[in-house]
Amino acid sequence: MDEKDEKILRLLKENSKSTTQQIAKKTLIPITTVHNRIKKLEKEGIIKKYTVEVDNKKLGKNIAAYIHIVVDYRLLKEIKMSQHELARKLRQYDFVEEAAMVTGGTDIIIKVRVRDINELDDFVTKKLRNIDGIEKTQTMIILNDI
Repeated sequence: MDEKDEKILRLLKENSKSTTQQIAKKTLIPITTVHNRIKKLEKEGIIKKYTVEVDNKKLGKNIAAYIHIVVDYRLLKEIKMSQHELARKLRQYDFVEEAAMVTGGTDIIIKVRVRDINELDDFVTKKLRNIDGIEKTQTMIILNDI
């Protein structure tokens, strides 16, 4: 990885639909070099996938929140489930955009996006709190995504 690769990656992170011609023009790197470097970054697994950023409000998903989850390890052990498996299970819900295992007073943090406060309430009180292995939750509504 050198400075040229970093420039290319930076532009692809901003817009994964950028063409090699656009990247070459912005970075002043020859188009064939850009093409070859992107292929190399893909082959090495540095570029894993290309994705899009959606306007969640236009999709009707107006509320975003981080939910901190404390795991009941005794119960997880009884049901023969690991913290990783629980996090993967949580990630499967349509509302859940991200799931991360963390250190500190919380074991897992998930980011959810829902239509309204009622949908968030239903998800937390009727789904999350009824999953074996979850001891408690703390929900923080996101005021602004930056």
